[in-house]
Amino acid sequence: MAERAALEELVKLQGERVRGLKQQKASAELIEEEVGKLLKLKAQLGPDESKQKFVLKTPKETLTGKYGEDSKLIYDLKDQGGELLSLRYDLTVPFARYLAMNKLTNIKRYHIAKVYRRDNPAMTRGRYREFYQCDFDIAGNFDPMIPDAECLKIMCEILSSLQIGDFLVKVNDRRILDGMFAICGVSDSKFRTICSSVDKLDKVSWEEVKNEMVGEKGLAPEVADRIGDYVQQHGGVSLVEQLLQDPKLSQNKQALEGLGDLKLLFEYLTLFGIDDKISFDLSLARGLDYYTGVIYEAVLLQTPAQAGEEPLGVGSVAAGGRYDGLVGMFDPKGRKVPCVGLSIGVERIFSIVEQRLEVLEEKVRTTETQVLVASAQKKLLEERLKLVSELWDAGIKAELLYKKNPKLLNQLQYCEEAGIPLVAIIGEQELKDGVIKLRSVTSREEVNVRREDLVEEIKRRTGQPLCIC
Repeated sequence: MAERAALEELVKLQGERVRGLKQQKASAELIEEEVGKLLKLKAQLGPDESKQKFVLKTPKETLTGKYGEDSKLIYDLKDQGGELLSLRYDLTVPFARYLAMNKLTNIKRYHIAKVYRRDNPAMTRGRYREFYQCDFDIAGNFDPMIPDAECLKIMCEILSSLQIGDFLVKVNDRRILDGMFAICGVSDSKFRTICSSVDKLDKVSWEEVKNEMVGEKGLAPEVADRIGDYVQQHGGVSLVEQLLQDPKLSQNKQALEGLGDLKLLFEYLTLFGIDDKISFDLSLARGLDYYTGVIYEAVLLQTPAQAGEEPLGVGSVAAGGRYDGLVGMFDPKGRKVPCVGLSIGVERIFSIVEQRLEVLEEKVRTTETQVLVASAQKKLLEERLKLVSELWDAGIKAELLYKKNPKLLNQLQYCEEAGIPLVAIIGEQELKDGVIKLRSVTSREEVNVRREDLVEEIKRRTGQPLCIC
């Protein structure tokens, strides 16, 4: 230890010498020579295995060890210099690294970007290897459960406004899970692997989950049965209160803290008016290692075949939770920044919307264009260009086909395929009369509108604010 301390002092002194030479603008040769001495001293010193330090820079691979069993889904690669790199698995770990690098302790943000998972794709279920996520996070040291409740409120607002059907948000707490595993007899080393098995209960039966825990992961059958008694329960705040009275679970410090916070959370969710969308579900585990407290997952529900049946889940569309320790893993001094957030699966949402539109035989609108400027005869390109320019200048989202003499039928078919609601048709007679023929694509109704009134009429039909003159 004394020898290492002496070397560390030499490294420190040599580093100060190098910095001094740079400030004095010494010759490049002298600085290079002294840097060489510094590097030799550092090589003699070697790594301090008692301290794990991260050199934080954007390309470094910081993903390893953050996702538990899901780590096998990370795309690993190396750059030309041999540095370890990975494609980002989610937006949460990069966000935590950003907070640590910039020493931020308080921020609220949203982020939409691509992530990558080396998984088996299932296109019909919106499961891809490269896809977009939309994340919302609140970082900072606040009173318990207030930001957590806001995240759940935001999740419910998003899913309600998308109008993709009934949904349910399952809520649990990692501390309750860990406490439950402890009193059931699961060893600390098996907590995370048993967590990943329990998390499959929304897809497979309890018997299948039990067989995996016992047969593949070496858990004693009686321990699995004790877990089964808990994880098959779900409900509301009454279940929280029931478990607070559980003679074994209430004696576990972690579980008691988690249950206390969940009770408080339900109070806030009631005030937000969304408690009817929330279910306390003891089977929810969320396999990612970085979660430390409340966890949640939103699933869409399909209407039950008969009254009284349980609604059937048709897949997760959003998830999130509290991760208070992740930022500290990237901070050289281990400073913690409490965080909570949520993630929306964009492609998953799109997949569901597309499926529902197909069932309803509705077309997906592929453009925001409000009106197509079309011509009824040949040699009217100049008139089309003048009119589309007028509409653009007035703030109307308009376009035209890039052909000199397109057929009117082709122009109308393009509107139907793209979902453009209106067509402004120019013809020789219309030019003489000073009008434009405005056609509704869905009803096929046509009216002549004076050219000077066209902008106001389009805005009226598309719900844009009218000009007050």
